[in-house]
Amino acid sequence: MDSPILDVVRDELQKIKKLADKSIAQLDDDQLWVTLDPEANSVAILIRHMAGNMRSRWTDFRTTDGEKPDRHRDQEFLNDRLDRGALLAEWEDGWRRVFEAIDPLTDADLQDVVYVRQEPHSIYKAISRQIAHYAGHAYQILFIAKHLKGAGWKTLSVPRGQSEEFNRRMLTKAHAPQS
Repeated sequence: MDSPILDVVRDELQKIKKLADKSIAQLDDDQLWVTLDPEANSVAILIRHMAGNMRSRWTDFRTTDGEKPDRHRDQEFLNDRLDRGALLAEWEDGWRRVFEAIDPLTDADLQDVVYVRQEPHSIYKAISRQIAHYAGHAYQILFIAKHLKGAGWKTLSVPRGQSEEFNRRMLTKAHAPQS
């Protein structure tokens, strides 16, 4: 079914995940747990927090409150070291829940009401809230990863000094005959 709004939602969520995935992939196992100061979160803690949020918000999201009684948010911020495989399994499970909840929706569903911490939200508002939340944390992950990698960081966007060349390529691509 044609769902222009939800197509944009899916695309934005996929971009957010890709940005974080590519940032995480550049870190070694120990770097996942590095904090920049005593009050900061590590990439691993951000992964666990996001995964916990996703599990809570998107499991049965149309029929149960988005803050599940079995979620222990404060524990997501503890430095309980998991190995990379277990950490990424939580991450992937969270994202799977997001897309499984959103995929069956149509734009007609967007005004239906769901609850987050007993507060009513349209599905559209609930999705918008989560996109902002996930994007914020994805950019935190990118910032930490870039800081930790230093000169070894592989840019995820247009490299410095290459904007004009990138724009020329995009313009050429946009005007190329469609096959």
